[in-house]
Amino acid sequence: MSAFFDNVHLILIAAAFAAGFIDSIAGGGGLVTVPALLLAGMSPIESLGTNKLQSLFGSASATVAYAQKGHVDLKKQLPSALMAALGAVGGALLAGFLPGDVLRAFLPLLLIAIALYFAVKPNMGDVDRAQRLTPFIFGLCIVPLIGFYDGLFGPGTGSFFMLSFVSLAGFGLLKATAHTKLLNFSSNLGGFITFAFLGAINWKIGLLMGVAQFIGARIGAGMAMKNGAKIIKPLLIIVCLALATKLLLDGDNPVRVWLSDLF
Repeated sequence: MSAFFDNVHLILIAAAFAAGFIDSIAGGGGLVTVPALLLAGMSPIESLGTNKLQSLFGSASATVAYAQKGHVDLKKQLPSALMAALGAVGGALLAGFLPGDVLRAFLPLLLIAIALYFAVKPNMGDVDRAQRLTPFIFGLCIVPLIGFYDGLFGPGTGSFFMLSFVSLAGFGLLKATAHTKLLNFSSNLGGFITFAFLGAINWKIGLLMGVAQFIGARIGAGMAMKNGAKIIKPLLIIVCLALATKLLLDGDNPVRVWLSDLF
């Protein structure tokens, strides 16, 4: 047993459990797992591929939990789920060809803007509001675009889905969270299939972490359904700001490099 579970494995399992819990409520689980995989010695591409595998378990667990309580109709959302997966496949295929500097530069600013939106917008609760886009247009345009981003780059995907569901689809926070998990699962699946085809997955570690993700996500989803906007809103703001801070502190972030050269 000790040969199978060394200290590195235990740390990765703990990271996956925490990521599943956080991700099922507010997104941002990759903020925990991708750095942990990199610290474990994986290459960037293998870290991304393995992260897609283990995150499938968490997003599936949360999706099932929300569906069982009637917060998302899986059959009704299948077309949107398919569009998210197709978008992610396209993004993952282009990930090796497009420069990521522009995304790395602007993503922290976008995440800070999302955090401010949820922090200052009044009456942000679990009650649905007026739609700005029809479900058809939302599923045809917004969903594959965010799925494409997930396959291409990834961090903050859940936050972008949440923002879109609340501001454009008119969902309350709990309903938006439930639907975000389904589309997150779909985009994860699309990215996972692509990375598996490229042979960029550590299956042993991915499956071990996946079990922990599943358990953590189940617990987190239950807490979100019990407390609603009272826990979703503050955790979403914290996750967005934490992810923005991490990206800005990255030595390769173009904004930090530009500021270092300027001063």
